[in-house]
Amino acid sequence: MEARLNLFGSPFAAKFLKHVTAAGRLIATESTLPPATRELVLLRASQINGCGFCTDMHTKDALHAGETTVRLNLVAAWREATVFTDAERAALELTEQGTRIADAAGGVPDEVWANAAKHYDEEQLVALVSLISIINSFNRLNVMVQQPAGDYQPGQFG
Repeated sequence: MEARLNLFGSPFAAKFLKHVTAAGRLIATESTLPPATRELVLLRASQINGCGFCTDMHTKDALHAGETTVRLNLVAAWREATVFTDAERAALELTEQGTRIADAAGGVPDEVWANAAKHYDEEQLVALVSLISIINSFNRLNVMVQQPAGDYQPGQFG
């Protein structure tokens, strides 16, 4: 499979991606959103969106950061899994609702938001919502250009 566009060879793409990546890095370095939660959110949104490139990347990054294969293998079936905390479950539900926003007439349901707000303070919610938005942008970009998956190495992008 070959990508429709060479995002890694385009000067314009490099400039654009630098800004989006910087926003994600801000969440990773300056928010108090737990690292494990960030990884689960990135992986779940990527699975929903069918983004092979991001699913590959975030699975490998999570493993590299110490996440277990059991938890990663169960992200897609988190509702039935016993390995996630209540806070992680709330984040995964918000991720699903925020990613599938067009499927719900009223957007994210109030009960989903209230559940997330029970587990995360306002700054963490800002980080969580921002992270969901950023990963959805990356997923859509990669799916549209058919970015191939499988070759990512942890730390490849800095």
